[in-house]
Amino acid sequence: MIVRPERSGDEADISRVTEAAFRNMAFSDQTEHLIVGRLRQAGALAVSLVAEHGDEIIGHIGFSPVTLSSGEAGWFALGPLSVLPENQGQGVGAALVRAGLSALDGMGASGCVLAGNPAYYGRFGFANVAGLTSDGIPDEYLMALTLHGGTPSGIVGFHQGFYGDAV
Repeated sequence: MIVRPERSGDEADISRVTEAAFRNMAFSDQTEHLIVGRLRQAGALAVSLVAEHGDEIIGHIGFSPVTLSSGEAGWFALGPLSVLPENQGQGVGAALVRAGLSALDGMGASGCVLAGNPAYYGRFGFANVAGLTSDGIPDEYLMALTLHGGTPSGIVGFHQGFYGDAV
């Protein structure tokens, strides 16, 4: 398996992987593939990586800029992270997360936030941060990882692509 940047022509495979990855997830509203497409259309995928096994894309991760009401700059959101169901539990997602965080680190990003499973993302250093919130996300699932910035605070504003608007 290799992890590489998304390139032109990968869009349909990324959509297929993302749809399959979230198809049977009780917490999902089945729009994650649309989120990726809207972020891409808006030019908001600051980092977009795929995991490829042979000639098949089996995973994808995207990172997009976020705003913090405190005014801190250089923060990004991780998500969605998608791995084909038959390849889950084999380290594909972990490889994508590590490669994505390395890319953000190389860009000098302040840090990364996400809404996700604390048991999964905690192993990468993500943790709940007192004073960090986001509308509609329970505090226990909102986590952050500092790279080159201070501790984030305030309300996290995810890109409009997460909510159905392309711009």
